[in-house]
Order: sequence, then C-alpha cells, then structure tokens
Amino acid sequence: MDPESSRIQDDPHVKVMMAGSTLRKVKSRSWKKQRHFRLLEDGQTIWYKSRWAGRGHSTFSISELEVVREGHQSEVLLSIAEEFPADLCFTLVFHGRQGNLDLVADTPEEARAWIQGVRKLIHKTQTMDEKERLDQWVWDWFQKADKNKDGKMTFKEVRKLLKMMNVDMNEEHALHLFTMADKSDSGSLEIEQFVLFYKMLTQRDEVWKVFQDYSGDGEKLMLEELENFLKTEQQEGEQSVQHAPELIDRYEPSDSAKKQGAMSFDGFQMYLCSQEGSIFKPEHRELHQDMSQPLGHYFISSSHNTYLLEDQLRGHSSLEAYIQALKRGCRCVEVDCWEGGDGEPIVYHGHTLTSKILFRDVISTLKEYAFKTSDFPVILSLENHCGVEQQTVMARHLSQILGDTLLTTLLDGTIPQQLPSPQELRGKILLKAKKIGGLEVCPDGTLTDEVSDDEEMPNDEAESASAENPPAECSNHDAKQKSKSKLSRELSDLVVYCKSVHFHGFEQARSHGKCYEMSSFSESKAKKLAKEAGADFVQYNSRQLSRIYPSGLRTDSSNYNPQEMWSVGCQIVALNFQTAGLEMDLNDGLFRQNGRCGFVLKPDFMRDGHTRFSPEKPEERQGYKPRRLSIQVISGQQLPKVNQKEGSIVDPLVRVEIYGVPQDQSKEETSHINNNGFNPVWNETLNFVIHVPELALVRFVVEDYDKASRNDFIGQFTLPFTCVQPGYRHIHLLSKDGTAIPPSSLFVNISISELT
Repeated sequence: MDPESSRIQDDPHVKVMMAGSTLRKVKSRSWKKQRHFRLLEDGQTIWYKSRWAGRGHSTFSISELEVVREGHQSEVLLSIAEEFPADLCFTLVFHGRQGNLDLVADTPEEARAWIQGVRKLIHKTQTMDEKERLDQWVWDWFQKADKNKDGKMTFKEVRKLLKMMNVDMNEEHALHLFTMADKSDSGSLEIEQFVLFYKMLTQRDEVWKVFQDYSGDGEKLMLEELENFLKTEQQEGEQSVQHAPELIDRYEPSDSAKKQGAMSFDGFQMYLCSQEGSIFKPEHRELHQDMSQPLGHYFISSSHNTYLLEDQLRGHSSLEAYIQALKRGCRCVEVDCWEGGDGEPIVYHGHTLTSKILFRDVISTLKEYAFKTSDFPVILSLENHCGVEQQTVMARHLSQILGDTLLTTLLDGTIPQQLPSPQELRGKILLKAKKIGGLEVCPDGTLTDEVSDDEEMPNDEAESASAENPPAECSNHDAKQKSKSKLSRELSDLVVYCKSVHFHGFEQARSHGKCYEMSSFSESKAKKLAKEAGADFVQYNSRQLSRIYPSGLRTDSSNYNPQEMWSVGCQIVALNFQTAGLEMDLNDGLFRQNGRCGFVLKPDFMRDGHTRFSPEKPEERQGYKPRRLSIQVISGQQLPKVNQKEGSIVDPLVRVEIYGVPQDQSKEETSHINNNGFNPVWNETLNFVIHVPELALVRFVVEDYDKASRNDFIGQFTLPFTCVQPGYRHIHLLSKDGTAIPPSSLFVNISISELT
C-alpha cells in the first residue's frame, strides 16, 4: 500500500467503498440495472461489474471524476424521482465529454458513504503536488502490471510493463537497471525497488545537461547560480533575485539543501515540471485584465446549439450540454425555442430528430450553473420560433425563475452611448432577442408586427434574417411589413442591451447603429466581410457586438476556425462546444487566460472607435512590432499510447501551429522518432515570425507518425502568444477532449525577440 493512500483509507466512508456495494446504474426510466461497485486497494480505481456477466467488468480512475452531485441532479435521476427518493441518488460527473454515471443506493447511509468518500478522494487527487502525482502514476502502473498481486515483479513482467508504458528499450540496458534496483538479489522488484528502477529509467539527461551548465560543483545550484539561470535562460531579469529563494522553498525536497539555500537536481527537475516552470505565464492564468471596459471590447466565449450533446440531425438535446458549456467558461449560450404541447415552449433543433427539452428546465439549469465558473455576465441568445402566447409563457419563466439575476432595466436609467462593462454586469443574465422599438419608450405602447418573410429558409440561415430583423420603430412601421408572427410585448421588454437587428452594412451602422443593437452573421457572411472590408469590420466591432454562428450545412456539428473572426474583432464567435478538435482547442486556448472567466480584453488597436487596423495589412498599424519566435523542441515525456494493441509503441513528432492574422498562419514540424513514446529526444528548432503578437495563438500538437495513413493524434496544448514564457519550459499535454493527461509533457526552450 503506498503511504499516501493508507491515511485516507482509514476514513470510514472510504472503507465502505473498499468493502463494495451493490448500486443501481440508471441510464433511463426503463434501464436500471444492479452492478457491484468497489474501490480497489490502490485507493484510485473504482471497479464495477454486473452480477451475471462472467468475467466482464469496467474500471475508471478517481482522477477522471470532476464532481459528485447529490440527489436528483441529472435529467435521468429527475425522471425517476417518484420511484427513488433523493437521499438514495447521486451522479458521478466525469471531466471532458464523457457521459455521467447515475447511481441509486439501497440505503441513504450507503449513498452518503459513496458521496462523501468519492468527494474526499477527488479532493486528494486535486491537491497532490507534481511529485505525489508522479508517484501515484508509477504506483498505478505497478498495480496494473502485477497480475498475480504478490507485490513483486520479475524482469519478464517489467519488460511487459515497459511496453504498456510506451517504452521500447534496449533489453541489455533494462536488465542492467533492473539488477541495480534489485538490491536483495531476489530476481524481482517490490514497489519501492520498482520506483528506484523507474527513476533510473527516467533520468532526464537533457535536464541534467542544463543543470550542469549552471552548477559549479555538479551536485547543486547555489542561490546565486539559480538566480543566474533564471536571469539568463528564463529571462526573468531583476525579479530572479526574489524568485530564486521562493523556488527553493517550494520545490526542493532535501532539507539539508534547503538549509544551504541551494537546489538539488531533483528540486530543479520538480521546478521545471511544475506550473511555474510551464510554458504559460502564471500571472496570466489569474484574472488580471481590466474588466471595466464596454462589453464590446472583449472576446466572449460563446456556444452554438448549446442544447446539443451530439450532432444536429439526430443528437440528444440535453440540460447536461448547458452545464458542460458553462463549466468550460462559456458566457453566451443559445436557446432554440419552438411551440410545445400543453402551452409549454420546447427547446430542440427544429425540423430534425433531435430530442426535445422544456424551455423552463433550460432556464432553471441556467439559474443554477451560470455563475459557478465565472461571475461575469451570461448572454442568453434566443432563437425564437414561437407564437405570441408561448412567447409570453417564455417571458414569465424568465422573470420568475431568474428573478433579479435577469437584467431587465438600464443600469443607470439613461440611454447608453456605450455598453456597460463585464464588471458592472457581474452576476447578471442578459437576454439577446428581438425588441419592439428601441430603449426609448414607445409612447402608445402598441404591439409592433415583425417582418418574417424569411421563414422558409433553412434553420441556421434564417437566423440572420428571420431572427435578426430590421429595427421595428415605434410609430412609423411600414404597412407592408404585416407578418405571420408577432412579438410578445412581455418578452420584448426583457431585452435591454442586446437587441437583435438585421445587418444593413457598415455605412448604415456607422450613421444609425446604436451600441445596444447587435447582429448575427453566418460564418460565410462573416468571412466575406472580413476579406472584403476587414478594417470596417474591426471598427464596427469596437462599437457594437456581433455574433457569428456555424453554417447550417454543418449537420455533423463541426466547427469553423474562430481565429478569422477574432482577427476582425468579432466578440461572440459561437462554436459547437460538443465537438472536440482544433477549433475548440483554439477557443479553450484563448480563454485559458484571465482566470478562465470567459472574457478576454481585445488589443487596444481594436477598441479605439477610430481604428483603421486591418488584419490583411498588419504592417500599416501604428506601433507595428513583429516578433521572432524560436522554439527548440528538446524532448517528450510519457506520451500516451494511441493504439492499445499490446506490442504497439508510438513514433512521435511535434508540430507547432500559429493561428492569427492571415500573414501569421503557419506550421512547422519536427521529424518523427521511431518506437519511443516514453522519452523521445528531438533537439530540433522551429522558427516563426509573428506580425500581430496580440492576436496570435500557438498550438503544440504531438502525433503518432504513420507513413501509410493519417497520423494519429496524441496530445496538444494551445495558448495565446502573449502568455508564452521564454526559457526552458514544459508543456503539459491535453487530450482531444481538452482534459489533462499527466504526466505527458514536452520539454522546450523558447526565445522571443524583436524582428530587426
């Protein structure tokens, strides 16, 4: 038993989990089956199987879990609420896009033990430092490979284990290390000896070389030597004097080295592998931007068809999709409303086979989860296909369920010349929809007809027409604009700062546009405008909000590249959050900064109302200062296997991709290394010139090279160029889903200089 686990395993709740329980696994009202669950001895793995299915079982790790919800807090458990009381029910929620596990215990005590026990184990996993995490990882592998559970491993078993760990190593070398670790000459390694063997195996020569360059005696870095390293290599300047003792205090495992004010090689390696030694500037992870500027001065993390968990033809409409998007920092969600039976509006992808959910349930979910990840405002983008009666029902639900959270009046009672700031709108939900008239009150309070001659258009394309109509003014609307659908006054009155209007060109917006009017553009329309009138688009976006949405032809819920839209200052660039891949990597990358609050301040040259910045001609901008980015890709560590076949080992290569204004789009890659996913060394340098650093994103991708077919994805990490720390850095890789895959990383040396 590893020492860390033993303490927590004395906990009474964890003891219940280790003894095992029969719980009902619930998938729907009709699918409820008993499964035997228990926590394995490693204190990290939950194992379960049906009582009938011979040898078949499933396992998952505590590290895959994000949170435990108590009671009826999922659609599935809500649907069986009458059958099973809340105190028997709980939901295990996984990181990323993996579905939830809904469970029902036999007694409230058993449910409580599992809820509390899993929570304690999740907390332990989240608070482990780098060393504990690595020890846990090695321990987990040992457990997996120790098939006969005798706590020992022969050389044959170790060789098999190395294959599982993605290592294809020289047998002679492996045997030599095995013999050195086998202190008792027993021909097998116990866990402590295996840890020693693993340490020798993972001796990082490339880190050792860097350490040697700065260490006078080759044994340790004295305070001055560490300062010198931080100043010279990590480009920390004067702050290295203050930083060096802090690093020794935080990462040095040896007390005697600490007393000398020195750092050993182990401490040095731990610092380089930590968050501080990572490629991402720690101060940019925190909320650090000015949040008091007008709403339109920020990029806003935005989701399209938020109610879908899968594709938009047959996918499952789900409240869970809203929860997942909001947890990822999304600040603009879409609700597609249609007439429902019983006078209750429903949400689904109209005219398709996607399942339906109630509008009021969506709003209740929004109320509960809107501000768990960020307390900055959420924009509710309404695509309204309902008649006046059900619109009034929608207005009632919005007012009753959201209460004060819904912003329904001007902040200071005056007609704004510019939008309020995220700071002023903290904790508020804003409705984006059509509105009768402007914020100026209509004297006669009459109901205004809305144009709706675009209703035959396909659903998404209709949004920029039927859902975004010319502003219906108070008194003088044209008699020809009589239409099939009208707006409910109650719903209209809830729209304050986000009034949907049809776009009539940049000229009209310049002369007549109001800051609270916003338009939606399909990706193709936005691309066309960006190419033909980039500078006008940037200027328009300095005053008004614009929302971009994927083409209606993307029935597979694929995404477009959001960078093209950010480059012209579009704030609400809506993506299908349910679809993993490059586009969501870019979205996650941009919004990883600023405390993941979902708002990122646009560069100053995109916020000025007189700006003439054009992404097509960056060199014409005042203050144009291109940068040279040089990345030495040194090595990789513990890359995950792509192919689970026993004998297969990856042939990794690293590609660095730059996304930004058209001139900055580029890619460079290293050669591939045969049969080594464990500790591949490249030592290759990739060079880039970046013309608009403030808008560039850098994406590191690792792939398994395959000459016969497409390379397989191994891991990636994306971040804004402005958040890159120079020097020797680790890049902690993420899965396709955007979740961490420790201890997989890349080791690089980065230098950034001005282009002369």
